[in-house]
Formats: sequence, C-alpha cells, structure tokens
Amino acid sequence: MRKKIVAGNWKMNTTVSEGVALAKAVAEKAEGLNNGVGLIVAPPFTHLVSVAEALKGSKVGLSAQNCADHEKGAYTGEVAVNMLVDAGCAWTILGHSERRQYYGETDEKLVVKVRLALDAGLGVILCVGENLDEREAGRHFDVVKAQVENVLFNFSAEDMKKIVIAYEPVWAIGTGKTATAAQAEEIHAFIRETLAAKFGKELAEETTILYGGSCKPSNAKELFAEKDIDGGLIGGASLKADDFIAIAEAF
Repeated sequence: MRKKIVAGNWKMNTTVSEGVALAKAVAEKAEGLNNGVGLIVAPPFTHLVSVAEALKGSKVGLSAQNCADHEKGAYTGEVAVNMLVDAGCAWTILGHSERRQYYGETDEKLVVKVRLALDAGLGVILCVGENLDEREAGRHFDVVKAQVENVLFNFSAEDMKKIVIAYEPVWAIGTGKTATAAQAEEIHAFIRETLAAKFGKELAEETTILYGGSCKPSNAKELFAEKDIDGGLIGGASLKADDFIAIAEAF
C-alpha cells in the first residue's frame, strides 16, 4: 500500500509565535485522525526548532522548505541539511516551482540537493510541474518527464524509497485555478509510468505522488478519489488548522 500524505507548505507566512500556535492546533486536531494519512508541516527556517518542540510526541512530521546545495562553509544565508536534521526535520521540500521560477533552481542543482538530503537521513518531497505556457502549448508531458528523468534517474531504487513526488501544475498555484481531477490523475499516472520505465512497475506503484495545485477542503475528496493521487502538498489551506485537517480527512 502506498503511503498517503498531506503536507502543508507554509511558504513565507507566519511569525514564529503564530507558527507554533498553528503547529499545536494541527497536532491537537491530528489526534482524531485515524485514516492512516501521514501529516507533515513545512514552516519557514526561523520556526523549525520551535515548531519541532511544539510537535514533539504528535502524529505530525516536520519538513523544511528547501536546503543548501553544499554541506557547510562560506555560503551566507544558506541552511545546510545537517542543520535541518539538528533542528528536528525529517523531510525537506525540494524543487518547488517558486524556487525554480524566482531563484533559478535547476534540475542539476536539485540532483546535488536531493543527494545531500538523503545522505543526511532526510526524506525528500520533490516538486515537478509545468507552467501555463507549457500546458497551453501541449508540452506538459514533455516538461514533467524531463524533470523526473533529469533528477530522479540519477538515484537508486533504494534512494527512491525515501522520495515523494509532488506534481504542481504551476498555473494552478495561488491562482485559484485547479487542475480537474482528471487532468491531475492523467499526469500522476504518467509520472508513475515514467518511473516504471526506469525502476520497474513495483517501485513505481509504491511511490507516493502528491497533488500540489490549490488543493482545499472543497476539492480534496474528488482529487484523492483518483487512483494515482496519494495526497496533497498544500499551500494556502495549510495555514488554517481546520482546513488542513479537513483535507487530510478527505480520504
């Protein structure tokens, strides 16, 4: 059985005290969740130690939103994987469309980051997805296939057990637009086929693939009913504990 996961990417939102309060609310409400869904929250770097403390003993895992592409050294403003582990993280998100779009993150750089994260013992949520121009030009399959191959085909089947994929239709993030359940399922199934070609059908079937494009309580049930959608990477709706838990309850 594939692991079902609902991960909350808080992006650049909340102060530390607000984040701690949100984490505590999520942890408290998660106690009533008995459907086997794994919950993860990804606060800003400044919050990690405090949120780790707030989540101690709960069902909720802690993720960073990014990591550096070096182990340590003179890289002002960067945060290394061992620092994330020390702060209490079990996961890091990598390759989010905003990192790719605003900060020039390349597939080549992501290979380095994924390797460092895995070697440090972190699980990785790797984001892939096409923008509006690519979707409208009918290039969405080519774009997503290239991202999967350029990054993940550098890793072993053993490595893949610690990697979750998040499909983000970039045109549906923060725009209020959502891919239809059928559009999302089509790409999720395609990603699984792409993995199967390299790693075999069994591993492809075991890989968790999340949907990350304006998933909210109102559409989560329909999305999660699709056979290849194993959960969500949630943006705005993860900033309200009730909404976040409602999405997790949609399974």
